[in-house]
Amino acid sequence: MDKHTELAKVTAAMKQTKERRMYERYQAIYLHLKGTSMKAIADILNRNRMTVSSYIHTYENGGLGALQIKHSSGAPTRLTKQQQDRLKQTVAYSVPHEVGFTAKHNWTLELIATYVEREWGHCYSLRGISKVMERLGLSYTKPTYTLAAADPNNVFYSAVSEIRPRVGQFMDEIMKHPHAIIDRLCVRL
Repeated sequence: MDKHTELAKVTAAMKQTKERRMYERYQAIYLHLKGTSMKAIADILNRNRMTVSSYIHTYENGGLGALQIKHSSGAPTRLTKQQQDRLKQTVAYSVPHEVGFTAKHNWTLELIATYVEREWGHCYSLRGISKVMERLGLSYTKPTYTLAAADPNNVFYSAVSEIRPRVGQFMDEIMKHPHAIIDRLCVRL
């Protein structure tokens, strides 16, 4: 293919892409096709010359399609699928004191990390265990206060029971003599 056709393809790809990294790769190819040196392209894009060289080499061997960014899977997970399933079940359906954490009623990232280290020997940072929880579909929310059972001997209830008969008497009086009560409560002009 001629240089003019290739420039047109690269220009079209630059206009279509919405990803900054892909635009940068296309721009490197565009500048190369225009005759710019690899060192100058590296300076323009603020990239290492070897990075620019790899873009150009990839393009020359496979065309524009070969420049596509492939998904990086990252490091493999430390926990097996069975361990992840067990962790998810434990965190979702039991409380910490049921699995050996005394006087703990809510899971925290720190407790989960401690549990994982105790059970399977893998040490995670809080950020790392947070990512594990996210991958498992669990989201961390701060536990809210749970109301304690109501105390029947509470002062409030005894005060209400003392006041209730007086309120009843007052209501009876209002029903019998409404004008007299209104006269007592309102100031007449």
